[in-house]
Amino acid sequence: MPDNLRADTILEYKCPCCGGKIEFDSGIQKMKCPFCDTEFDVETLKNYDTVLNDTTPTQMDWNKTQAEHWNTDETKNMLIYSCHSCGGEIICDKTTAATHCPFCGNPVVMMGQFAGDLRPDLVIPFKLNKDAAVAAFKNHLKGKTLLPKAFKSDNHIEEIKGVYVPFWLFNSQAEAHINYRATKVRTWSDRNYIYTDTSYYSVVRKGTLEFANIPVDSSSKIDNDITESLEPFDLSQAVDFQTAYLSGYLADKYDVSENQSVERANQRVRKSTENEFASTVTGYTNYHAESVNIQLHNAKAKYALFPVWLLTTRWNNQNYLFAMNGQTGKFVGNLPLDMGAFFKWMFGIAGAVAAVAIIALWIIWHF
Repeated sequence: MPDNLRADTILEYKCPCCGGKIEFDSGIQKMKCPFCDTEFDVETLKNYDTVLNDTTPTQMDWNKTQAEHWNTDETKNMLIYSCHSCGGEIICDKTTAATHCPFCGNPVVMMGQFAGDLRPDLVIPFKLNKDAAVAAFKNHLKGKTLLPKAFKSDNHIEEIKGVYVPFWLFNSQAEAHINYRATKVRTWSDRNYIYTDTSYYSVVRKGTLEFANIPVDSSSKIDNDITESLEPFDLSQAVDFQTAYLSGYLADKYDVSENQSVERANQRVRKSTENEFASTVTGYTNYHAESVNIQLHNAKAKYALFPVWLLTTRWNNQNYLFAMNGQTGKFVGNLPLDMGAFFKWMFGIAGAVAAVAIIALWIIWHF
């Protein structure tokens, strides 16, 4: 072996079809996989390997928000309530009478003057009032005969509360480089055999997507599935935050930091980017991504409050939270089943079926 050639400089290629180690076949002057017998031109394989290695590792870092802190003039007319049951902390002005936690329904106690934490950058004011929220909840219950009585009580429905829910809004450019392995399969047959010809392709996609106002709920008291189900919120109606918007409403104090919310924002960026790029890979029998590399640029976040109407109902030691988008009226929530009413309904159905069967037998017997 020449002095300038070391064993560790010899390149090893893996078969794009089966992943086996490819060797050079001197008889055909091509690279050949000994496992699946696929043949490759040396130059084609080299270019394929270059494409796979010509990538930059994914980097999805965000610049920390420059949100302001509350000033003394704003906080002097604001109070903070704390729930000893779920730990929720609620911000409101001095004129608001908060007697029950909007997240678990238990009594809350006043802790005193509110101070500290970041001040919201934006707020979407409530567009729908309490009457609209009550009407939407009643409409949600219509026709549901197996509900517990607690869910049909008008007095209970009146406990619905308007709450500003905290969100982080993430904005960024996502520069992506995705390599796909694709195939085209052609089949034909004659009198004796069925033939299959499979062609393999390396498909490369590069581009940049703009992401604006990706919302991530920054309250641990509301399940992310609920807040995401309330989307979308119309950010074109967001305004610079002023404490006047809190008058008559509650505001949840965020307890999920910007740093803790980044991974959820990254998941949404990654999923949207992969779906958008995959939609451009057409004309192949099948394909899959071999490598996905995403770089974020100008990534930053804002702190915002979104309007939500909340109602908590407790049934069989379990809380049921119902929410309505205070801007669009979209309503979400799970409903419990009153087992007593359910069995009565089942017995009623069974009795009706039995009665029909007896009448049918009587008719058959007599006619």
